[in-house]
Amino acid sequence: MTNQVVVRMAKDLKKASVKNNAPIWAKLAEYASKPSIARRDLNLNRIGQLTKENDTVVFPGKVLGTGNIPHKITLFSFSISSSAADKIIKNGGKLVSHTDLIEQNPTGKGVVLLG
Repeated sequence: MTNQVVVRMAKDLKKASVKNNAPIWAKLAEYASKPSIARRDLNLNRIGQLTKENDTVVFPGKVLGTGNIPHKITLFSFSISSSAADKIIKNGGKLVSHTDLIEQNPTGKGVVLLG
């Protein structure tokens, strides 16, 4: 059975891709359509190595709380552990939904896609 939240998210992302001529949202919708077993996990310390201060980051998988992130980021991921969420928020970062992400960055410019 398919998760209806994921189906709705993929539909929203495809619509935003066409409306804003932003291929990043189509790519993210493609990732969302894949089976959950095919999604990856990523630790906070790795995100910290790949990003810089105030980046807007998208990860199509689960973010795990191993390590720390040395700067603040805005993050959207398909799933996140509670320890990772706590560490990001405690460090001054933000967690956003896909609708907020599209609203803030309609064309996807400046968004770092990890994965």
